[in-house]
Order: sequence, then structure tokens, then C-alpha cells
Amino acid sequence: KQVKSALRLMGLEEDLLEALTRPANFLEKEIEIALDSGEKKKFKAFRSQHNNALGPFKGGIRFHEEVTEDEVKALGMWMTWKTSVMGLPYGGAKGGVKVEAKELSEQELKRLSKAYVRAFSEDIGQDTDIPAPDVNTNSLVMGWMLDEYEKIKGCSCPATFTGKPIELGGSEGREQATGQGGAYLLEAIASKYNLTPSETTIAVQGFGNVGHWFAKRAHEIGFKIVAVSDSKGGIYLDSSLDPDKVLASKKQSGSVSDYPVGDKINNKQILELNVDILVPAALDGVITGNNADSIKAKYVIELANGPITTAADDIFNDKAIIVLPDIVANGGGVSVSYLEWIQNRTGEHWDLAEVNQKLKDYIMLAYNSISETSESKSLSLRVAAYQVAIQRVVNAMKMRGRL
Repeated sequence: KQVKSALRLMGLEEDLLEALTRPANFLEKEIEIALDSGEKKKFKAFRSQHNNALGPFKGGIRFHEEVTEDEVKALGMWMTWKTSVMGLPYGGAKGGVKVEAKELSEQELKRLSKAYVRAFSEDIGQDTDIPAPDVNTNSLVMGWMLDEYEKIKGCSCPATFTGKPIELGGSEGREQATGQGGAYLLEAIASKYNLTPSETTIAVQGFGNVGHWFAKRAHEIGFKIVAVSDSKGGIYLDSSLDPDKVLASKKQSGSVSDYPVGDKINNKQILELNVDILVPAALDGVITGNNADSIKAKYVIELANGPITTAADDIFNDKAIIVLPDIVANGGGVSVSYLEWIQNRTGEHWDLAEVNQKLKDYIMLAYNSISETSESKSLSLRVAAYQVAIQRVVNAMKMRGRL
């Protein structure tokens, strides 16, 4: 739907829609592993390679019981727009295995990871399709996958996977990249809209890796983090929370809601707090046509994927709430993946300061380009982001003679 509306506003032909939404390749395999019990079990595995007009396919591999063909195709396309709007020389892809990952032992997970690579070894590579971690996969899984790939290919080719452990060619700053990128975006909007950090209140829904790193960086810059929540509930403190102390408490008790200072709140309440900036950093679809009218924040930074439905988006446009869209707001992760890929290709290893400076440059370039498009065409930042992303892909496809 977002692609359709962006195309219409760009004056591009509707028949482009098919060329822009259909994946270049969709691969489905059945992989089999031995469980610890000795029993053999089969799993459905997918890889959707959406578009490579701007560069190699790029996107994560998820292990989840609800992985479907449609989901993998949609996420692969979404990666095309994300890498494009971030100005990276990549296309988009996504992979997955339909499996209850939490039911597997570590050894079973390792066997599944290596079996996935054996199934798709002809389809991935540092110049063709570069996987990364996603839901229920991490740097450990990338290490296993890299090892299997290098065995099959007889090469040392660490750039085939990103999000690896540092020891295997991973990059400094990858763990905090998405939250860090969101914090750079926060600084950009504070500068643009003259927000004084010490007077600007922020609520963060979702206190996993991304939410914590964002809150930590925002707090260090001087913003007031007045509320955070996780899946079990949240905490509100008018005078500002210290994200590191909240994290330490969560590690002990299992939830931020057990933090000893402040008022307990739930995940519905955190969205509707009277704050300046709301940061949904957990699940998709949490702000809908039903609760969008109750949102009091003036700015929303989408660190989660798709936290705002299209119905809510329309209400926000009417209320003049400024939304920093997910394809830019959480683009820090894929940007540092790109920096990892460059380091692997050149044999360099950059320190954290260098990685962060380059990450900031990519976030600022993307923000400035969507901001200019938004202002010159009177569009929301989301529609502007899709226009910038789609136009770059369309131009590349035309130059290649594909359109």
C-alpha cells in the first residue's frame, strides 16, 4: 500500500508496481537435521531475493514458527527500500526457517544453521546475497553459518555474512547500531525543531537491545527518559530514569516494571503518556486507528518495524505529529552491516569511534534527503522516504535496461 501511494504521488505508472514488488528470485527448500534424540526432523526454509539493481541482495535470516512465504517476500522488499533510502550499495532480501527456535538445544540450532547454508550455498555470497541476523538468530548463528559456507566454498570469505562475532570479522558497534542510529536521528530532529534536551521528555516502548541502547544514548546526550517498558510492563518517573540502572534491575528481576523507583504503567499507558517524543521499539502494529487519537507526543521515532498502522498514520498526519519512519529510524543496523562488509573486503578493522562517525554520516544523509523531499513536496516523512528509496531503485533499473 505504501509503495502504491508513493508511486501515485511520484506520477509513475501503475504497471511499475509489479516490477517493483515481485521478488527477482524466491527460493524454498526443505532442510533436515538430526535432533539430539537421534530423530530426524524436516523444516521449511526460505530465501526471498527481492531486488539487486543497486547492489547485492542484503537481509536477515529469521528462525520462527510463524515464518511464511508472504512474510519473507514482504520483508525482502522492505529491505530493498531500507538499503536504498540509507544510501547503501545493496538490494533487499530476507530468509527464514519455520521452526520453534526456543524448543531447540544449542547443538540442534547449530545443525539447523549449517543445514540452511548447505541448502542455499549456491544462492548467497559476498557479491550476490549477504545474510545477517534477524529474529532468533544472532552473531553465534552467523559464525556457524560462515564456517559451513567457507567449508563448502573452500575460501576465507567473511564478507558473506554480517553481524558476526568480532573475532570472525564482525564490526565494532554492531550490537548497539540500531539504537545508536536512532539517537543520532534524535539529535537531528532536536536541532531542526529547536528542542532543548534537558526539557524534552521521551517514552520508550520496548527495552530490549534496541530500546536500551537508544535510551542510554539519549540519556547521555541529556534528554529526559521518563518511561520505558518491556513485554511485562513499564515504569514512569517524571524526573527521568537512568537506562543503565533500569537495565541492571531488569536483569535481576526479569522486567523493568519491578524498578524500585517511579510508577508502574502498562504497555497501553506508555503510548498515551504526555511526552514530547514517543519511541516504539518493540512490536509492529501497536499504534492503530483505535488509539492514535490518544497519542500526545509531538514526535514518534519508529525503532520497531511497522509499529504504526496506515489508519494511525492518517490520524497523525491530521494531528501534525511528526513520524520518523522505520526505514530510516532503524537503519543503523544495516548501515553498520555495510561497514562490517567493507572492513571484511579491505582487511581493515575500525575502532568504535570511526564506525560511529560513519554511521552518523549515513543516518544524517538519509534524514536530510527525506527531510528535503518532505518539505519540497509537502509530504509526510514516511511518504518522502518511500519516494526517495523507490526513485533510486527505479533509476538503477532503468539504467540497467530492466524497465
